[in-house]
Amino acid sequence: MTKARLLRLSVVLVSIFMILLIIVYWDNVGTAHFYLHTSFSRPRSPGAIAAGEDWEALPDVDEFLAKLLSSSLKQNNSIPRKTEQLLVQGSNKPVVSNLEENVRGYDWSTHKDRNSLDQEKLQVERQRTLREFCANSSFTFPTKERSFDDIPNYELNHLIVDDRHGVIYCYVPKVACTNWKRVMIVLSESLLDQGVPYRNPLDIPREHVHNTSTHLTFNKFWRRYGKFSRHLMKIKLKKYTKFLFVRDPFVRLISAFRSKFELENEDFYRRFAIPMLKLYSNHTNLPTSVSEAFGAGLKVSFSDFIQYLLDPRTEKMAPFNEHWRQVYRLCHPCQIDYDFIGKLETLDEDAAYLLQLLKVDRLLRFPPSYRNRTASSWEDNWFAKIPLAWRQQLYKLYEADFVLFGYPKPENLLKD
Repeated sequence: MTKARLLRLSVVLVSIFMILLIIVYWDNVGTAHFYLHTSFSRPRSPGAIAAGEDWEALPDVDEFLAKLLSSSLKQNNSIPRKTEQLLVQGSNKPVVSNLEENVRGYDWSTHKDRNSLDQEKLQVERQRTLREFCANSSFTFPTKERSFDDIPNYELNHLIVDDRHGVIYCYVPKVACTNWKRVMIVLSESLLDQGVPYRNPLDIPREHVHNTSTHLTFNKFWRRYGKFSRHLMKIKLKKYTKFLFVRDPFVRLISAFRSKFELENEDFYRRFAIPMLKLYSNHTNLPTSVSEAFGAGLKVSFSDFIQYLLDPRTEKMAPFNEHWRQVYRLCHPCQIDYDFIGKLETLDEDAAYLLQLLKVDRLLRFPPSYRNRTASSWEDNWFAKIPLAWRQQLYKLYEADFVLFGYPKPENLLKD
């Protein structure tokens, strides 16, 4: 009996020791970088939660992990941070090597003539709108009622985590996500240039920005932490500052079409343009390269693109590409309580305010925004040749994004 008890005790001790190792050393993103910058209050819960304070009621395993992380926070608060130095801003103009960025250009104006926004009230209103419609049982859309635990790991690949500053960013393509990813790389120091972390976001090459290996995302947690991954996600969602940026859904579609089908993009031509041209324009024997197709005047029309989005066969083949997938499917706003909701329409003001709230405004500035050539005033022209019935179906497809993020219904496009 004594040997059996000793054996059981040994197994328990070894298990606890292994759990401690997993949690404390955190693979290559250790808890030594578990810094918090959640200094602003939320409407539902005034004041951010500081390390060591009592957290909301958690399951036993979550509570155990939370205590471990809180104790680690206390020990690591004295560790100096490399990024606390003022960053050199670099040159006043970027080196633009990417075709898309070269076509669109940068806006380096200071926008001093813009009226300053009451950002705090603006955030309260945006979050209130989102929470009200998430709680409104009469407003429904796919996946609304599921819990966070119901979301598959592969659908969490847009949640980028910075453990150094306690930030989670859900990126939405065509909403300044390239530059926000650059900011996250600088903050997390996840990418080195000749052995030194990048300091100026615009110095980071675009091809590295969109490399999936560059960022720590939620869908990588399972591979790193196994069965503890969901518990760690929940803890970080409670402790970290979570933000996303959105855009008028129809304008975002126009922007996606322009950048992926009006510019020569080999990947999008083969994956999407060829099927669209065959299905909706009755073309056969299409060129295998985008340059040949463009040279022959073979391009996807906006009408082809809209047909593709509305075609029920599209989703049966594969989920929408991230560039036109709905924001509610990318970022799960009814399952994740976002602390900050930015909009492309107020990008400069929102970005400056967010960096200030995160207490990283001394470390870097948000890269200057592109000149917004895809403006909301263009919607009438772009949709002029799209049948009314298609426009109405398209609105239903993206209605949740319009409603949840406070964008007005485009009545002028939905009536004769």
